[in-house]
Amino acid sequence: MWTHNQIAMDAPPDTVFRLAAEVEFWPALLPHYRSVRVLRRGRDCRLISMSAWRDWIPVSWTSLQWPEPERRRITFRHVRGVTRGMVVEWSIEPRASDGVIVTIAHHWTPSAPLIGEPVAQGLIGPLFVECIADKTLRSIKSLAEGGSPSGAR
Repeated sequence: MWTHNQIAMDAPPDTVFRLAAEVEFWPALLPHYRSVRVLRRGRDCRLISMSAWRDWIPVSWTSLQWPEPERRRITFRHVRGVTRGMVVEWSIEPRASDGVIVTIAHHWTPSAPLIGEPVAQGLIGPLFVECIADKTLRSIKSLAEGGSPSGAR
């Protein structure tokens, strides 16, 4: 499965990076996030337990996170949950004018016998992954541009 969500933001790249990388604050800032706990901190990466809402459906997973502030990139690899093995890449690219283009790409080859590529690409990708990523991007855009969170549960 491969998905990608993208949005333009009229905000400084460093502001957007900080909002995207500091996931432990997401439950207070992003209405669709239920909880985020940092389970372990390493020198270059962290182990993070995350829970969100897909409308009224609760979802959760555990990821390793590698923030790269100098490149304005953040990589996550899901290590627990239905989406184990999924790689999520955030990129924050300055635009020619002001602001940035933010992209979240998800790459996943399911290893569970009941979840094949058709289920991942046709169901999990559009109904869960893309929906949650879109809400996350819209909420971070609102915050980075000086507003309030959007993208309710």
